Amino acid sequence: MVSRLAAVLLLLLSLRGCLTYEYEHEFWLRVDGSGTVNVTGRPALWTAMKGLGSPEDPDGTATREAVRDLFERSGLQVERVTLTRRRGQPYLFISAEFPDVNRLSYTPAFPDLRVALVSEGGRLRLEGSWQRPLDAPDIGEWHGEGLMAVRFHLPSKVYSHRSASDGVERGNILAWRQDVSTALAGGRLELGALMDERSILFSTVMLFGGAVVLAVLLLALALWAAIRRGRRDLEGSG
Repeated sequence: MVSRLAAVLLLLLSLRGCLTYEYEHEFWLRVDGSGTVNVTGRPALWTAMKGLGSPEDPDGTATREAVRDLFERSGLQVERVTLTRRRGQPYLFISAEFPDVNRLSYTPAFPDLRVALVSEGGRLRLEGSWQRPLDAPDIGEWHGEGLMAVRFHLPSKVYSHRSASDGVERGNILAWRQDVSTALAGGRLELGALMDERSILFSTVMLFGGAVVLAVLLLALALWAAIRRGRRDLEGSG
């Protein structure tokens, strides 16, 4: 009975980790505000959310060249742009580097995203929101279901967050999501998190370095004690 319950729990966890999205922003953030962003979505949703291409022919006008130009005009360094297929449907993907997450809002590439990272009392506060722009093109009725999401891979310990869909995942991942139909109707996602100013890597290195220093000091102390004891024994025998 216990083994069956464990198997069910593992299956549920694996299903949670295998969610796919019709439209997604995925950020890898560093403590200095720089990072990488991946955006994936159906061409029609690129048109509806970012105004890329034409609503009359999103598949033909929301192209790799168009999305590359959109991100480069917004000051990002484009690493990769691809067009893939999933269940017979096209998905446009871009990966790009940004120097400062605070400069992404209100750019041509992110008319649907507001985000800021500020230092606050020795911690970092992430604040933002996602919502389809009011002046975005109308693509008509959305046929099909599906989810959209904004996800952050945060660089340090997370102290709190603003109603992330599944809480803190795998230590430092936060995700906010909703149905695509809700997003197209103007649904808003409120984003937020409070985290440490020190990166997980830095904290790990400091912890490891402290352990090494402590080990060296203990070794030196033991060696000093042994030498002192040896001198005492020599003096006593003399």
